Amino acid sequence: MLRRWAGRHPRVLDGFLAALVVTLTLPVTLRGDAAPGVLMSGAGVTGAGWLLFAAVHLPLVWRRRAPVVVFWTVLGLVVVCVASQVTGVFLIFVPLFALYAVARHRPLRHLVPALAVLLLAIGSAWVGDDPGWQVLIGVTSVLALTALTGLTVQLRRTFQAERARRVREEFEHQARIAVAAERATLAREVHDIVAHNLAVMVALADAAATGTPTAADLAAKAATTGRAALAEMRTLVGLLRDGDDARTPQPGLDDLDTLIEQVRAAGLRVAVTYEGEPGTWTPGVGLAVYRIVQEALTNTMKHASPGASAQVRLRYTPAEIDLEVTDTGPARATGQGGHGLAGIRERAMAYGGEVAAGPAGAGWRVHARVPLAAG
Repeated sequence: MLRRWAGRHPRVLDGFLAALVVTLTLPVTLRGDAAPGVLMSGAGVTGAGWLLFAAVHLPLVWRRRAPVVVFWTVLGLVVVCVASQVTGVFLIFVPLFALYAVARHRPLRHLVPALAVLLLAIGSAWVGDDPGWQVLIGVTSVLALTALTGLTVQLRRTFQAERARRVREEFEHQARIAVAAERATLAREVHDIVAHNLAVMVALADAAATGTPTAADLAAKAATTGRAALAEMRTLVGLLRDGDDARTPQPGLDDLDTLIEQVRAAGLRVAVTYEGEPGTWTPGVGLAVYRIVQEALTNTMKHASPGASAQVRLRYTPAEIDLEVTDTGPARATGQGGHGLAGIRERAMAYGGEVAAGPAGAGWRVHARVPLAAG
């Protein structure tokens, strides 16, 4: 909470820091204490010198907004103080804070000249007063430590910001992938539902248009198919609106007979062969196999010639479902089938399966293998 408040009120925090520096340097200044040599002991602060004392501290209020300007302003005021015989520990203490701000908030190219000027000033004072190597090494070490601390904080903040940026980008990337996958899934479901039911309804309508005695029955079947399509579309729309809670049971292997009867009612002769004993499958595997059969038969109704027939073979093994759908033609170009064939492959691959589709004699063949355990 304190960090958020400081982020919203940086000037107030910097003003507080400037006041804190004054609090630290004022007692020593009032006592007139001054280290020899580099702090240039002398008259201390008297009379109008207190205005310079305040002026040296004041720029720290802007230390984060304009650290380079603040540093050189402070350094210029220090020179004025020295020229006016106003001396004290604050002449080193305040520039240290200004130097830290440059190291913390600005690139290295701004820090190097600032540090060089301070070292040159300390070296000149040491040569003039010769306070001893201990004082020179101590003050130089403090300067180096101040600069290194500022650089370390800057690098750590930069690293944290870069890591946060990468995490955010990765999250957005994963979100885009998830959205694309969900979009593809919904598009596949809509395609399977609409394409199959429309193909059945068109076949029924064509048969009814011939004026056969069963036209009323065919129209009734077309209406039933349309209502089933609307029900499935409502399920998808509910899923989009309300999430997983709106999901209703999806068709599966137990519904294949109903699907075959629906296709037969549309006029396509379909023979079904089951081999082996059904194992245990998940709803996802059952839905994938159902949709593969549905799409294969839909393509037959759309592309096969009148009077064509189809053969559906399901072979169950303990490990997988081997599915084959063939028709009597005519054979179609390999690229024919559009999104339907791509959807068949995607459904099988989602469960570790594989699909082969292409011409078979005078007709078309779709062969899929879907592992049971992968679901």
